[in-house]
Parts: sequence; structure tokens; C-alpha cells
Amino acid sequence: MPDAHHPSEALMTLPGNHEQIPATAGGARAALARGSALRFVLLIGVVSLFSDMAHEGARSITGPFLGSLGASGLIVALVAGTGELLGYALRFVFGYAADRTGKYWPITAVGHLVQMAAVPLLALAGHWPAAAVLIIAERSGRAMRNPARDAMLAHATSELGRGWVFGMREALDAVGAMAGPLIVAVVLALHGGYRVGFAGLALPAVLTLVVLACAWRQYPRPADLDIGENIPDRHGIPRAFWIYLTGMGLIAAAYADYPLIAYHFGKAHIIATPWIPVLYAGAMAAEALAALALGRLFDRWGVRTVVAATLLTVCFPPLVFLGGTAAAVAGVVLWGLGMAVQESVVRAAVTGMVGSQRRASAFGLFDTGFGACWFAGSLALGALYDRSETDLVILSVVLQTAAIPLLLAVRRTR
Repeated sequence: MPDAHHPSEALMTLPGNHEQIPATAGGARAALARGSALRFVLLIGVVSLFSDMAHEGARSITGPFLGSLGASGLIVALVAGTGELLGYALRFVFGYAADRTGKYWPITAVGHLVQMAAVPLLALAGHWPAAAVLIIAERSGRAMRNPARDAMLAHATSELGRGWVFGMREALDAVGAMAGPLIVAVVLALHGGYRVGFAGLALPAVLTLVVLACAWRQYPRPADLDIGENIPDRHGIPRAFWIYLTGMGLIAAAYADYPLIAYHFGKAHIIATPWIPVLYAGAMAAEALAALALGRLFDRWGVRTVVAATLLTVCFPPLVFLGGTAAAVAGVVLWGLGMAVQESVVRAAVTGMVGSQRRASAFGLFDTGFGACWFAGSLALGALYDRSETDLVILSVVLQTAAIPLLLAVRRTR
């Protein structure tokens, strides 16, 4: 029992760790706090791994699956575009709801449940309207869970570093995004068909929910990980956030979707058809490695990391759309690098701009603006591609270059 004359020797229990230690044991306390935060990040990362294995595996074949059910090319594009738009636009709604209610875990869990249920149910869809509803539901579930999940994850950044936390999660996410399409490709190669492919994704979907439940049980209050974080809870959103969103919005508008890139490879006969999904898996592998490296660099350089990466990704459009096979492969690797930036260090920067009570709202607002720019840019790039591949490249390069001064204007936040 602690000595009553020495209250500083009171025992404390860290989240995710049931061992009690004296509060004055600074070194041991710091080590346990760091270990607890790391375990939380890894658990959330494994959730992302299995989740992406399921939904990215499904997305790799939803287009041709809709076509097999009688949907036209216009319907396929409309369903995909609507799903992506909702997948971003709804994030502000659910992020705001998470901050207002404090129900971060329940909102995250319901979002994952909706998303993971929709994937294997595609195996039962007998008509394209039913499949379209499930595809849009999957994107909506993703919109529901992302802001609340990222807000909880941000609590671990005070112990591990903002860039490293989001970089680790994105690296595991990208591993799942790489594995899912490859699993589906194997199923199709064995003549299993689309429905067997969707049904097989039920396993990673179930594992997603199991690991999520374990994380919730071990870390019911992720805010307890926020030891030493000292970001003022400002009223409203700071000016730096809007400058940052504008710059990243330009990059989003400049970024070609992989389906358009794949369409170009097939049309121009640059990459053999069976290798196109394999190349996408390679891009996801590049994204995983880049996320880890960029996370470490962000904790040293801040937003300048995004600037340096943009100077590289500005080269991907000419390599992909104007080059030969070798250039296309290099361009897709740079495209994967850009995806790592957008899914990891971007969130690390936003974490440092707002207090913990507003982070889910800030993540949701950022994603909504980013997604709207991405959607508008996708339409513009698609229209330009039909007219001139060179015009597409020029627009993409100009928009990414225009973002750099805005990113430099954002003060470094730590």
C-alpha cells in the first residue's frame, strides 16, 4: 500500500496494460506508455489490413461483375463515382457526430460492420441494382468509420510521433490492399468466378471484426494514451488547415484513378492485361514501404515531407501516359508513393492542427473537401484523356506544381 506521506508513489494503470506501476517511476512509465500506444496502433493497423484485403479485393472485380449482370459502361462509372463521392462526402457528417457524442468506438464498429457485410453479400446479388446498392453501402461504411478511427489513432501520436503512427497504419493497410486483389486473381485463375471471389473475402471480413472487437476491449478509452500531448483545443478550424486543404485539394484533382491508368495500359497495349492487377499490387507494396519512410521523415521535417514527395509524384503522369513499358512501371511506383502521402502523413499534419476534441470533425471535413476535389479532377482527367493524353498530363503536372507554394505556406506543426 502506498505511503500516505508520499502521494506521488500512487499506482497507475496504463491503457491496454493491466500492470500497475508507481507514478514516479518515470522511465518505466514512459516505456510502458510507449509500448501500450504501439500495441494500439498495431491492432488498428491489423484491422486495416484485413479490412483492405476484403474491400480492395472486391473493388478489383466490381466493374466486370456489374457488367456480367447486364450493367452498361455508364452504369458502372456512375455506381463507382457515386460510391466514391459518398465515401468522402459523408465523412464530415460522421466525424462531427463522433466529436459531438464521444461514441468513437461504436461509430467505428458500425462502419466496419456495414462495410464488411456488404463485401461477401455481393456473391448473392442476382441483378446489377442489388450489387450497386451493396457497392455504395460498402463505400458509405468506410466513410462512417474513418474519421472516428483516425481520431482515436491520433491519441497515440504523443508517444510515438504523428508521422510514424499514421505511417504504420497505412503500411499495414497497403499490405491488405495488395493481398486482396491477388487473392481474387488466384480465384479467377482457378476458374472460381466472381461470386466465389466475393464469398472467399468473407474470411478477412470476419477477421476484421474480430480484431476490431479485441482492440475495443483492450483500449476502451484511447484518449488515455494521450500522455504529454499539448495541442490547444482551438475554437474553430485554424487558417493553416484551410491552406493545407487547398493545396492537397489541388493534388487530389491532379491524381488519376488507377482504373483510368489501367484503361490506358490496356488500350495502348503497354502492359499485358494479366499483369495490370499485378502492377496495382506492386503499387500497393510501394505505398506500404513509402508510408513507413514518410512517417519517419514527417516527424523530422513536418509538412516539408509532403512537398518533397510532391516533387517526385509530379513525374508520374508523363511516365504513365506518355512513356513505354519501363516508364509506366516507374510511373505506377511514383503513383503509389503519392497514395502513401495522401493516406498517412496528410493525417499526421491535420492531427497537429486541431485539439483532440475536434479531430474527428477535422478529419471528416478534410476528407470531404479532398474527395470532392478528387471527384471533380477525375471527371476532368477522364474527359481530357478522350481528347488528348498530353492535355491530361499537362493539367495533372500544373495542378500538382501549383500546390507546392501552398504547402510551403503551412507552418510546420509538431
